[in-house]
Amino acid sequence: MKRYALLAFGLLIPSDVSAKTITLKGSDTMVILGQRWAEDYMKQHAGAIIQVTGGGSGTGIAALINGSTDIAEASRPMKPEEKAAVRAKSGKEVAEIPVALDGLSIYVHQANPLESISMPKLKAVYTGKTTKWEELGAPLGPVIAYGRENNSGTYAFFKEHVLKNEDFAPEVLSMPGTAAVINAVSKDKKAIGYGGIAYAKGIKVLKVSREDQSPAIEATMANVVSGKYPLSRFLYFYTAGQPDGEVKAFIDWVLGAEGQKICSSVGYFPLTKSKKDAP
Repeated sequence: MKRYALLAFGLLIPSDVSAKTITLKGSDTMVILGQRWAEDYMKQHAGAIIQVTGGGSGTGIAALINGSTDIAEASRPMKPEEKAAVRAKSGKEVAEIPVALDGLSIYVHQANPLESISMPKLKAVYTGKTTKWEELGAPLGPVIAYGRENNSGTYAFFKEHVLKNEDFAPEVLSMPGTAAVINAVSKDKKAIGYGGIAYAKGIKVLKVSREDQSPAIEATMANVVSGKYPLSRFLYFYTAGQPDGEVKAFIDWVLGAEGQKICSSVGYFPLTKSKKDAP
């Protein structure tokens, strides 16, 4: 598990400041974004201390339930039973705060001749019904499919929206993080994988169509914000109860102009409309 701990190294914390350490834990997809938010916020706010840890959306949500994190980062919505567990443990309702947009992307090797794939064909690959690239129009032999572990929000989102909650084929290789998926796909012409758009470097990203005969859509900002891209999704912060104090100040900054600008610099998309508008 990849771990990040960002502390106020190099910052002079005044002796009269009682700094609260703000903890963010969860989504591997969001860890690079959380890292940048923390770094920039601490530079601008003397005395602020923020720790960011990855491990998957499920890890962050579990930490929110047991009270060991201030903010859970998640690349999927929390389930009703998870919210109920937070309520039972803390006596507080969960606050759901969309903080960025992502176009979940389909990765292939740069030498792969395909430019697009449909959702039904993608489902066939990951449920084991399609096993050769020739069935998809590429002369590459057996398909080697990479995915994420089941505590990943990206895994859960992909299973719900692509597989329609069918099971992944046992041949799908589970990787501990999106960076590991990218690394594997970049080295194997027969590979396919999925993950956040911000990680898409050194590989080819396929356009995606909703049906076999419908237009293939690129994961651009305009297409993700409008929902035209089939795998558009929010990235979330979750807190137990409405945020207050230093946590609220940090979240307000993330949702403001400076924080949202960082979304674009990392490779995700800012909330350009009301934060409650679904993509």
